[in-house]
Amino acid sequence: MRRVLAFLLGCLFFVPLYMALVNVFKQGHLIAPSPASLPIPPTLANIQAVLERPDQLFWVSLANSLIVTSLSIGILTVLSAMLGHYLARTNNRWNRWLTLLLLSGLMIPPQVILKPIVDVLRTVELMNTLPGLILFNVGYYVPFGVFVFTGFIRSVPVELEESAAIDGATRMQIFWRIVFPLLRPATASVLIFLGVWIWNDFLNPLIILGPGRGTTITTGIYRSIGQYQQDFGALFAFMFLATLPVLIFFLLLQKQFVKGLTGGATKG
Repeated sequence: MRRVLAFLLGCLFFVPLYMALVNVFKQGHLIAPSPASLPIPPTLANIQAVLERPDQLFWVSLANSLIVTSLSIGILTVLSAMLGHYLARTNNRWNRWLTLLLLSGLMIPPQVILKPIVDVLRTVELMNTLPGLILFNVGYYVPFGVFVFTGFIRSVPVELEESAAIDGATRMQIFWRIVFPLLRPATASVLIFLGVWIWNDFLNPLIILGPGRGTTITTGIYRSIGQYQQDFGALFAFMFLATLPVLIFFLLLQKQFVKGLTGGATKG
């Protein structure tokens, strides 16, 4: 019974993937009449049409998404690891209040705070800019990174840090030379989770960058949809190409990612 249920669930999740893949290589006029049929004969015209658009929409969107995602997760990883180390190794009343404040940030949907965020970015003249979007990502996602790193750091023996302190190492040297190299599994988990979330984010780039000032890979898909006509083949090709960078990123870090999922489960 379990095998049958697992098979049915697998088929359920496979259907959208199948529909997307077959329609990438199918001629555009055949997609609407028979979206589930095999691409016979297969064609690369849809991918070519996306890559060779006169407005370079895909390439501009890809470049912006790479910049926003890489800078956001890089800054988030450093800040989250340092703050997580402080919270894991400090035990006082203010530490508990700070932890509670960060955890409460995980419960607030971004749509709730988007209006005040827009007001703040407009005040500091970062609205409709990539730095403004990066700043928003860092501020919103840092609680998740701190939560992951804090749990993992508590599983790292504190005796390693005490021995380094006795040898004369400063707190920053202890963190960067001893603690941070041990956080590779947790770092991979944070990079993958936050990378996928930021890469796939649609609403925040649409509002913060604005429809006419900039575009990411998700808003680029939205802009590729015309009001009165639509090339479904090119649309599926755009979505297919948009998933490749984050899929490659996951495959490169998957071994460390699996370790990071259970890294802080035995202590703390």
